[in-house]
Amino acid sequence: MKKFICIILTLTLLVSLVGCNTTGQAEETTVGFIYVGPIGDGGWSYAHDQGRQYLEQELGVKTIYVESVPENQEVEQVIKDMVDQGASIIFATSFGYMNYVKDMATEYPEVTFFHCSGYESAENMANYFGRMYEPRYLSGKVAGLKTETNKIGYVAAFPIPEVIRGINAFTLGVQSVNPEAEVEVVWTSTWYDPASEKEAAVALLDNGSDVIAQHQDTAGPQQAAEERGAFSIGYNTDMSAMAPEAYMTAPVWNWGPYYVEQVKAVQEGTFESHAYWGGMNEGVVELAELTELAPTEAKDIITEATESIKDGSLTIFEGPLKDNSGELRVEEGVTLTDEELLGMNWFVEGVIGKVE
Repeated sequence: MKKFICIILTLTLLVSLVGCNTTGQAEETTVGFIYVGPIGDGGWSYAHDQGRQYLEQELGVKTIYVESVPENQEVEQVIKDMVDQGASIIFATSFGYMNYVKDMATEYPEVTFFHCSGYESAENMANYFGRMYEPRYLSGKVAGLKTETNKIGYVAAFPIPEVIRGINAFTLGVQSVNPEAEVEVVWTSTWYDPASEKEAAVALLDNGSDVIAQHQDTAGPQQAAEERGAFSIGYNTDMSAMAPEAYMTAPVWNWGPYYVEQVKAVQEGTFESHAYWGGMNEGVVELAELTELAPTEAKDIITEATESIKDGSLTIFEGPLKDNSGELRVEEGVTLTDEELLGMNWFVEGVIGKVE
């Protein structure tokens, strides 16, 4: 009997120790996040930070973050500081960090890196993004139905494939419901600059646009539209509170589930380098709820198009597609590959502007 009791006590102790180690795994994991703008931007960095908070809630891990980190070598020092603070997983959330992150992945092979919106990878580095062009296409339908001047303004950050692809998808959405409408683009050469973003929107409004869309990180363009009695399509997050008299909807991000999935994989030793590009089916991107300012017919049109994108019956970048100089770029019946989309450097017909 004494021997039996000793065995039971030993097993109980072992179970207790295993339980402690499992709990400790979450407590010992520190995850770093690097943002290109402030988390109060209401846009890109805010959306990533919502994902960070979701990660904390779901897994109980410790997270650290640094805001407004320039897209230059300064990010390397930020990474080093995070590693010194115990970070074993780091998410770098802007395109311009890519090459620096890859260098740091070589320097710190024991750390797992995730880079958002780029294409470089390594054994301990993955890249991830979402097919934002899907809800952008849907938001274009809303804008195309709403415009009365048939001119829609688009405030854009930098002429990189991510932004160009979004402008093209938006324009194809516009023209699917209003073939007469055009989309005029103004470049700001910044991700986060409320003043210049707003100024660019004002220039577009002065030139006849009555709906403003954007690929920027603040609500500046939305607010410019509101001040002028025009309407707007946001980006990154639901911006209805920032321009309630203009905002109709926005293509938005939902990063939390991906962050949870990948941190779990690292903790469990199942992480594999990858290039993630999820869409509306995966839930990483979606179109925000339409406000009362959206055209009444938009809801049914968006619902039907959403279902068609998800079931694969609607392919956004399927030919025939011409560029905005009139040259045929995609023949009828041909669909652009992911590789071609990721390297897109031309505007579709209907866009007013140049890829500078």
